[in-house]
Amino acid sequence: MSDSLTDLLDHLFRRQSGRMVSMLTAIFGSRHLELAEEVVQDALLRALELWPFQGVPDQPQAWLMRVARNLALDRLRRETTLASKIPELERRMAATPSPAFDDEQLAMMFLCCHPSLPHAARLSLTLKLVAGFSVAEIARALLTKEDAIAQRIVRAKRQIREDNIPLELPAPEELPQRLDSVLEALYLIFNEGYSASSGETLLRRDLCDEAIYLTSLLAANPHTAAPRTHALLALEYLHGARLDARTDAAGDLLLLEEQDRSRWDQRAIALGFQHLDASAQGGEMSPYHVQAAIAAEHAGGGPDWSYIVTLYDQLYQLQPSPVVLLNRAVAVARRDGPRAGLQAVEEIARDPALARYYLLPAVKAALHQEAGESMLAAASYMDALGCPSNAAERRFLERRLAGLQ
Repeated sequence: MSDSLTDLLDHLFRRQSGRMVSMLTAIFGSRHLELAEEVVQDALLRALELWPFQGVPDQPQAWLMRVARNLALDRLRRETTLASKIPELERRMAATPSPAFDDEQLAMMFLCCHPSLPHAARLSLTLKLVAGFSVAEIARALLTKEDAIAQRIVRAKRQIREDNIPLELPAPEELPQRLDSVLEALYLIFNEGYSASSGETLLRRDLCDEAIYLTSLLAANPHTAAPRTHALLALEYLHGARLDARTDAAGDLLLLEEQDRSRWDQRAIALGFQHLDASAQGGEMSPYHVQAAIAAEHAGGGPDWSYIVTLYDQLYQLQPSPVVLLNRAVAVARRDGPRAGLQAVEEIARDPALARYYLLPAVKAALHQEAGESMLAAASYMDALGCPSNAAERRFLERRLAGLQ
């Protein structure tokens, strides 16, 4: 199979599987969620089997929908308890040959994040059903073993089926609690695309695009267009604007100060600022607001590092995390010099949450290098190489280590 066909199938899987599963679940009911998943998976497998020999159809998305429809109809005819759904399914398919299914996808996000489901299961289910993550990808993104993720998903689906949790937008009074879990899942999807936890490439643009698309659905719906929704979308646009500039021609990582700003997507930056303005309506302040403000400071030109340190202080108050403090240490180094940054890093270096986080020793290495301490920098780069990272990040660390010699 050619690389281009593989890329197309992967793209369609990411962008269409969640849509088709959502639509079919809306028709069958959430009790038949697994049936919807099965026919969509079968349609994608048919494409994998036939397209290398028959060629890609002129309208591949419509082809997938048609195959999923036929597979669903076959299953319905064999299962008399679902036979009454045949006319409705045929009507919906005939009316929307290339549908977007925005309402169904919104409802699916909230189904996956239903409050009766355990928190960890909500994230896993959203990544699986809405974003098309594999179990292995979810395990990497959540830093959890694959068998644990698989069990979470199975138990969550069983609970949805047994409790007959409906596929619908929650009532207005339930939205605030339900929305936070959805936004958290979309944030995680975007982050995995922006900096892949493993694999050969640094970026997975399809995941970033999917996260932006799904967050845009929330921002466009009057019931879910909360200030924090706009703040997350602003953050995604402002970070997404730099995707093309984050790597060089060889796919190697470029630091922010090394990037060619002419390659930043100005339309995405403008949209980011637009949604950042929208997020300011009302008195709400979320971690997404502060992170978007930090991204906006970088996008606006020469950053004010004192202001960025202050923003990280605000972020830490909202979201206490050693990763926030590590990012703050970098900002301190930019404001006060590498030794001040190293001091800030040492204050969090023993936090167990950072024990295998490659950026901790990588930041130490860079600051030692800036301070002229080559031996200490080399030792820290070696420590960073001993931590999990993707191939592009490892090449970056190896290149920096080689540059010390």
